Amino acid sequence: MPIRDLARDEIVSVGPETPVLDVARRMRDENVGSVVVTNDDVPAGIVTDRDLTTRVLAEAMEADGHTADDVMSTNVCAVGPDAGVYEALEVMSENGVRRLPICGENDEIEGIVTADDLLELLADESRQLASVIQTQRPGY
Repeated sequence: MPIRDLARDEIVSVGPETPVLDVARRMRDENVGSVVVTNDDVPAGIVTDRDLTTRVLAEAMEADGHTADDVMSTNVCAVGPDAGVYEALEVMSENGVRRLPICGENDEIEGIVTADDLLELLADESRQLASVIQTQRPGY
């Protein structure tokens, strides 16, 4: 299955100059755990709820005057829309990330997939397999 079939195409993104408080509010309002920081639709970084906790709250950083650029994780890993689910999982595992942007030929963001999305897919596949096993096993 190409990752584009699983990826969310409604990406929550902000510019690097977006104030940290606006980033946090956007995450709250959109009910997401991260926002992609973009420059002209190309991912420059990601701000996660963990970034806000460890880089702002834990450091007692004053949110006023700080931007997404100040707190974002810049090691953005991405895959193309034709990558398989297994390839996406490998990239996430090798880089220790839970969110993976899907980028097109010109590096523009087309979607995002999260570890939660992949876990949900795995759970659905497991339920389907269990159903096959249940219908084929002998009665007791």
